[in-house]
Amino acid sequence: MLTILGFAMIATFLVLIMTKKMSPIAALVLIPALFCVAAGKGAHLGDYVIDGVTGLAPTAAMLMFAIVYFGVMIDVGLFDPVVRGILRFCKADPMRVVVGTAALAAIVSLDGDGSTTFMITVSAMYPLYKRLGMSLVAMTGVAAMANGVMNTVPWGGPTARAATALKLDAADIFVPMIPALLVGLLGVLGLAYVLGLRERRRLGALRIADEEPAETKETVLVGAGAGAGAGGGRLGKRPVGGGTGEADGGDDDGDLLKGLDPDRPTLRPRLYWFNALLTGTLITAMILELLPIPVLFLLGAALALSVNYPRLPDQKARIAAHADNVLNVSGMVFAAAVFTGVLQGTGMVDSMAGRLVDTVPEGLGPHMALVTGVLSLPLTYFMSNDGFYFGVLPVLAEAGAAHGVTPLEMARASLVGQPLHMSSPLVPAVYVLVGMARVEFGDHTRFVVKWAALTCLLILTAGILFGTI
Repeated sequence: MLTILGFAMIATFLVLIMTKKMSPIAALVLIPALFCVAAGKGAHLGDYVIDGVTGLAPTAAMLMFAIVYFGVMIDVGLFDPVVRGILRFCKADPMRVVVGTAALAAIVSLDGDGSTTFMITVSAMYPLYKRLGMSLVAMTGVAAMANGVMNTVPWGGPTARAATALKLDAADIFVPMIPALLVGLLGVLGLAYVLGLRERRRLGALRIADEEPAETKETVLVGAGAGAGAGGGRLGKRPVGGGTGEADGGDDDGDLLKGLDPDRPTLRPRLYWFNALLTGTLITAMILELLPIPVLFLLGAALALSVNYPRLPDQKARIAAHADNVLNVSGMVFAAAVFTGVLQGTGMVDSMAGRLVDTVPEGLGPHMALVTGVLSLPLTYFMSNDGFYFGVLPVLAEAGAAHGVTPLEMARASLVGQPLHMSSPLVPAVYVLVGMARVEFGDHTRFVVKWAALTCLLILTAGILFGTI
């Protein structure tokens, strides 16, 4: 009964948000509450929600202060050189823009934190997508998949969980998987290339006007928020209308792009190297786990605000400027806590996982690594990494060991589903991605699921061919 209710709850949630019948926040709260009552455990709903909120509170705190921190770094101009470098590569070519998005997300993902990756990637690329009228779901899709592949680094979470659950060395799991993961990353870049070509055909030829001075050509898209009257450049052939998947296509281009205006008053060029050193130190401390990530971002945000904006009114203005993102993302995380709390508290997750494991035919025992790789797609999408790696993987590994499949093979196979997992409604970072990109979660889900699943299967196939799975 719990298995049926669990799958029905997830299916109902996905259908409602993908058809836009309910907002994600409302669906994340009301649907699990309804199914909790249907399971006969309505009296315990409060306990489940509190447990869920308690478990996700550190994540919500991390996201709140991370948004403030990276928002301030964007305000002061830390990432402006990155944007200019991407613009030089992209040259207003939609194909290059999508490929550049995937490459940037993959590089930034080396810090091991999805929220950080999405904040930097969207902040750098969003103005360019808006200016060219490109599909924003293409941006969120390739960024999520690139981050999912790179999320397997030992300090990223899944590999460490698999190593802990099966008492293995994380390096022994990850290093042999590198060739297969590189194939997966090449697959994401290849998809970005195809999507970019499709955008190029849809939008037609785009170029920066030849008559613009060289300096203007380089900064035209970054500084578009300055407006025509401020000397901003123009596109030689501007597309009509916004990209698909936008939640607010009626916004003015100037308002949308002024966040990267090279003349904005929030810039602090004299403190550039301080901010770069602070950010590098913060990311290093995250990788080395010197302090819990929420504490690091809390300290980093406080220090960044105090040094860059010593005047109290300026600090308040910067916090207010990023309040919308903070509220949207933290609200979504706490709503997701209701969903996860009910799934775990009622026992739906355990029942669903057990039923799926039981459906594996006895004849597939010697191929349990392959089975684990395939099961990692739906299981890591419908449950948290903690639930999968600490609850399901040990059971699968035990079944594999009975047929001679080593724990290392099982652990490597368990990483296959991460490109799809990063777009799961149970992953808080995905709400940072769609929120900052102003894309409906349902639109993102409809676009990304099929491509992410293909990327996972590509990694699994490569792992088998390379002999690591």
